[in-house]
Amino acid sequence: MLKRFFILCSGADANILAECSHGEQNKYVGIGATVFFTALMAFIASSYALYTVFDNYFAAAFFGFIWGLLIFNLDRFIVSTIRKKDNFTDELLQVTPRIILAIIIAIVISKPLELKIFEKEIDRVLLEQKNDFTLANKEQIATQYTPVVSSIDQEINSLKQEITDKETEVNTLYETYIAEAEGRKGTEIVGKGPVYKEKRDKHDAALTALAALKKGNAQKIADLEAKKAQLATEYDDQVINSQPVIDNFDGLMARVNALNELPWLPSFFIFLLFLAIETSPIFAKLLSPKGEYDFKIQDIEDEVKTWVMQKEAQRSVVLNTDHTINDKVYQDLTEEEELYEYKKKIAREMMKKQQDAFYKRQTGIL
Repeated sequence: MLKRFFILCSGADANILAECSHGEQNKYVGIGATVFFTALMAFIASSYALYTVFDNYFAAAFFGFIWGLLIFNLDRFIVSTIRKKDNFTDELLQVTPRIILAIIIAIVISKPLELKIFEKEIDRVLLEQKNDFTLANKEQIATQYTPVVSSIDQEINSLKQEITDKETEVNTLYETYIAEAEGRKGTEIVGKGPVYKEKRDKHDAALTALAALKKGNAQKIADLEAKKAQLATEYDDQVINSQPVIDNFDGLMARVNALNELPWLPSFFIFLLFLAIETSPIFAKLLSPKGEYDFKIQDIEDEVKTWVMQKEAQRSVVLNTDHTINDKVYQDLTEEEELYEYKKKIAREMMKKQQDAFYKRQTGIL
């Protein structure tokens, strides 16, 4: 049963192959087994690749099975359509398009398996890329808030500097009226005279203004700090909300790009392995001599071709004969007097009717 299944996979005619030797049958069993296991590997590879897309086992297995059937059908078609010829150059030209198609299939099959084989290394590359994306994302989001925060900081510093300047002015006034009282500056008269009182009142007014300024600026600074804290919260929220996009950056395309970051030699050897598997049935048929099955197939095809050519030749002869007979029949009819008189009578009546119709039309115009 397994032997019949592999012969089915090879695309060979089971009835014709049953009449061939066991060696010939075993050759096609091997070709069919290669086709089957290539399709099986295609199913496994595509299922893994599609799982990274759908993140669902059933969907990945279903579409992977469809892909495996497609590869199976293509490989079976490639092998079954190769015909042995008497000229190796003709055979090579015949299989060249099929080899190109086999190379494409090998690339498609090997790439998902490379992703699975080098999964740990790919995860490391993806982790590095995610970290870079996270830092870049934070910097990009920060560019939206940095100018506003800098403006708030400048405004806060300006309010604080305003208080500092006012405190300096108050301290200067305090030093002035104390020096006046001690007689060190101003009138240089010890005691609390009119000048002292004037300077003291000026200091007290400045001190009251300083208290009011501190109270007002403290409220403004508190509002600005609250706004700054709100901007910091919005920044953190944007970073948190955008992080899942970066965390999910491990799809099929991302993994393929990460694989390209790894050394190419291991991936190349895996590709060569699948290329060898994919093209082995083609080269087996190309390099092997004509077998019993090939001669039988060629005999059947030549028989059908000869029969078709015979039928086409017979149809051509029948058509030519019919033309000859028709020419002779019509030639004989031209010599019959009865047919001549009958057609002459009809022509005379037709001409009379034409003349009558022309006369009536001309009369109506006049």
